[in-house]
Amino acid sequence: MANSMKVFDKFRVFETEFAGHKLVVETGKMAQLANGSCLVRYGDTVVQAAVTASPKPRDGVDFFPLSVDYEEKLYAVGRIPGSYMKREGKPSEKAILTSRVIDRPIRPLFPKDMRNDCSVVATVMAVEPDCSPEITAMVATSIALSISDIPWNGPVSSVLVGYVDGEFVINPNQEQRSKSKMAVTVASTDSRIAMIEAGADCVSDEVMYNGIMAGHEANQKVIEFIKGIQAEIGKEKFSYPSLEPDHDMFEAIKAFCEEDVKAALDTDDKTVRDDRLKPIYEAVHAKFDEIYPEMEAQIDDCLYKTQKFIVRRWLLDEQKRVDGRGMDDIRPLASEVGILPRVHGSGLFTRGQTQVLTITTLGPVSDKQLLDGIDDEVEKRYIHHYNFPSYSVGETKPSRGPGRREIGHGALAERALLPVIPSVEEFPYAIRLVSEVVSSNGSTSQGSVCGSTLSLMDAGVPIKAPVAGISCGLITEGDRWMTMVDIQGLEDFFGDMDFKVAGTKDGITAIQMDLKISGLTPEMVKDALEKTHKARNYILDEVMLKAIAKPREELSPYAPKMFTTTISSEKISEVIGKSGKVIKEIQAQFEVKIDIEENGETANVFVSGMNTEKCKGAVSTVELIANGPEVGAIFYGRVTRLMEFGAFVEIAPGMEGLCHISKLDVKRTEQVSDVVSEGDTIIVKVLEIDDKGRLNLSRRDALIEVEGLVPENDTSTQPRKPRGDKRGPHSRRNNY
Repeated sequence: MANSMKVFDKFRVFETEFAGHKLVVETGKMAQLANGSCLVRYGDTVVQAAVTASPKPRDGVDFFPLSVDYEEKLYAVGRIPGSYMKREGKPSEKAILTSRVIDRPIRPLFPKDMRNDCSVVATVMAVEPDCSPEITAMVATSIALSISDIPWNGPVSSVLVGYVDGEFVINPNQEQRSKSKMAVTVASTDSRIAMIEAGADCVSDEVMYNGIMAGHEANQKVIEFIKGIQAEIGKEKFSYPSLEPDHDMFEAIKAFCEEDVKAALDTDDKTVRDDRLKPIYEAVHAKFDEIYPEMEAQIDDCLYKTQKFIVRRWLLDEQKRVDGRGMDDIRPLASEVGILPRVHGSGLFTRGQTQVLTITTLGPVSDKQLLDGIDDEVEKRYIHHYNFPSYSVGETKPSRGPGRREIGHGALAERALLPVIPSVEEFPYAIRLVSEVVSSNGSTSQGSVCGSTLSLMDAGVPIKAPVAGISCGLITEGDRWMTMVDIQGLEDFFGDMDFKVAGTKDGITAIQMDLKISGLTPEMVKDALEKTHKARNYILDEVMLKAIAKPREELSPYAPKMFTTTISSEKISEVIGKSGKVIKEIQAQFEVKIDIEENGETANVFVSGMNTEKCKGAVSTVELIANGPEVGAIFYGRVTRLMEFGAFVEIAPGMEGLCHISKLDVKRTEQVSDVVSEGDTIIVKVLEIDDKGRLNLSRRDALIEVEGLVPENDTSTQPRKPRGDKRGPHSRRNNY
């Protein structure tokens, strides 16, 4: 016992109330070799956060090497991984997105001249669905960094803001989240808004702004709680060697090349700008490499800072943008649809030198994506992927699959369009969008939102409203600040903010805010919302809706045809059959794919195929098996047996009836084989269902009703006479 007490002599527990649940922080018990760590319990959700930093800077880097990993463990929800290895593999898309959300508010608070590797690992160990593990991980990360010896200008706090029945809800529970009109993650410092990540069902700018402010206010209590922990057990921050370029070096290089750099930057063409800068870089290195030997990286950094200085001075002092636009002007726009043949839908959106081509593919509902994560989302039928090849920015490097940025941008576009995607009842398809960035000079994620809207309408998807996206930039200097709409690459690199907003003309559907400063004031947020609202309405009215005003009335002929019906859940086993025999026969007969989704007492049946009539035939067959035949109904059936007195016809797997010889044709039939053969598919009408459930069918009546054939009046209505030469007086007819 004494040894145990010594091991845990630094163990401390801190507790507060956070949006209706206990928030308990434990330190000094686990992960004691990390620079900082804590175990945070929010309700029954438990997350451990550990932060580490290398003792020395990494050589040859001109950025702060921070990595953030949010790790989902399926034991947290009592599940065993479904993979062959039965262990967690690469992070889920949700985990990657959460890592990005944690990264964005903490990164600007590290010293800009630090180059020590820093790692953040937030491990989800237990989950209570009502207490978000993502929010818990963000708070845990802030606490671990605050009490560590790693230089960091925190703390921050994060909350999720919902909007239920006209009221804002902080950290809504599972039921409230299902009813909420928006899900807005707000991270704050003690004075500013540090990060916004939002998905919403077309809420107004006013509702969104007030929701952000409600989240910012709720964060302040947690920030004070973290400050108290830091004051009590926080370590002294370590010192680090600054890799900031020498001030005299920067001033000398800036004086040498400033005018040339101004001339190079003053163009709206990224290619021209890059070509102009190349000889300047060569001239600077030719002069200063000997003066500052073995400091090539710092010289390049001085050139970067010179460009940044010029662009920011133009914007703040002259209200001048590198391409000559006004602060609220949008680059030249263009929209096209139907770019690619045979695909189900395509749309190309161009904004300046940014171009995004989005392709829509429609599939059966069974093509939906299955998810293996720790939340309650197990599948999705609308999927958005985003690709950013190196050629889009004129670079040469091999493709290695999507990185975190690509996954994040695809998820942002997916979130922006999700509120306008029709329900599966309205449009029974799985929908996949792929946005190919073919040229990039800023704001490709919002270009993919616009291109996706065009592609969906070109495909004939009945979206509820078109969605456009636009970004807003920010430049700050002390108390001075200004915003500009539709930032291009250079303004993103040298500016302080990329505030992306997507929405319809009626409201916002998604927000993502990237910052390089510690945070925004409420006035900055409101200004960005107002400017982006005007800009996206302009894009919709002046460009996108002129390319295609509404979704096409018909789907592409290359898209699968989809039909649905509803049956009783009790009849599912009959439709499927033993070992799937019945449903396999239907699919083979009609060349379709059938998916069944149980929904309580009923089940939805989705039938997809390339031929409309065959799809309808499959639907009729499913309904026939589930509901039984009705007198007067017409079916296509397969002839299974020929008898002297008629033919047996299977109108559904396992469901057979007799078509008497007198009912085979509109004219007199001498022999059954004169009209049909075994294996033929014929049209029949149900004439009678006897008290034993046996079916009497008629091809003759079906032909008259469906094809309008005229019967031979003198014979067709007469019953067939017995053949006296073949039957004795005591012979018996085979009755069905």
